[in-house]
Amino acid sequence: MNDAAKSKMKARIHIVKRAAMPWYQAAGIRALALFLAVIVCGIVTYVLTGDNPASVFKTIFEGSFGSERRFWVMLQNLSMLLCVSLAMAPAFRMRFWNIGGEGQVLVGCLATAACMINLGGKIPNGFLIFMSLMAAVSAGAFWAFIPAACKANWNTNETLFTLMMNYVATQLTAYYIIIWESPKGSGKVGIIQQKSQAGWLPQIGQYKYLLPVLVVFILTIIVYIYMRYSKQGYELAVVGESEKTARYVGISVPRVIVRSMILSGAICGLCGFLLVAGTDHTITTTLAGGRGFTAVMVAWMAKFNPIGMIFTAFLLVFLNKGAGEIATSFGLNQSFSDILSGIIIFFLIGCEFFISYRIVRQRGEGQNV
Repeated sequence: MNDAAKSKMKARIHIVKRAAMPWYQAAGIRALALFLAVIVCGIVTYVLTGDNPASVFKTIFEGSFGSERRFWVMLQNLSMLLCVSLAMAPAFRMRFWNIGGEGQVLVGCLATAACMINLGGKIPNGFLIFMSLMAAVSAGAFWAFIPAACKANWNTNETLFTLMMNYVATQLTAYYIIIWESPKGSGKVGIIQQKSQAGWLPQIGQYKYLLPVLVVFILTIIVYIYMRYSKQGYELAVVGESEKTARYVGISVPRVIVRSMILSGAICGLCGFLLVAGTDHTITTTLAGGRGFTAVMVAWMAKFNPIGMIFTAFLLVFLNKGAGEIATSFGLNQSFSDILSGIIIFFLIGCEFFISYRIVRQRGEGQNV
């Protein structure tokens, strides 16, 4: 067989990018992937542990919905992860790979804690909350502005730059924790303004986490409108598709980069404010909890759609809470829980291939199947 014949045979099966798939078909593929993932998880559970898969799945569900407290904790975790994911969306939409969400959240936490510690009891509480919010948003925006300005002016690598900024933010936070530690030598700050609750966000009724959840819900709608219907959102899409096209139609690419990263950093700073003033009331180097990295997955799986991020963020939080409950109820280590989470995420990410591409088989010259 000559080379031409071999080449012809190889070309009979190839991958072709799909046109835009209707949303209901894409939803059907994702639902099928989730169903298959559950089946595989059941088989793996039975083979490795001998436990009834139905009991394991029931335990996963109870991890988030087993009690009113678990439900509200799940909502709080969901809202914080969603907030950081919303921050990633504008940058990722224009193909600026911001991996610095963790550091941007941390500096927002740091700015909020600084206001609460230094100004608590010295100014009216409402003004203190406002000052803390402005400080957190400004700190996050400034932390994102640094790599954005370097990218816009000197074309630096934004992935490495934003990643290294995370380490700087972590060490800066550690430095101030030592200064603020209480009691001295403990290595931690403890609950800030525990007696006076100065700088704490007000609680709505008996629900501690309701206000932060409502703030993130409103933010989701705002970001969705901004990205889908505003002139700035359109510019993001154009820059993301082609910088040459953006320049041709008169869009200033450096300005879009800086503006969008400032927005991303500001939203991360808002998340830091909600964590310190709204839920945890303390500061640690791990307060961001890896959300800056998990948010990358949330934004990517949702195709940078803020509404879709609600569901992807919920799935990851739901799996994480369920994984912890499995480890407690069945006496299994966290690794097994992570195996189940990994299987489900693998199927959900893998199904995106079939949404974006299709396999074409050719019977003869120019005849596709």
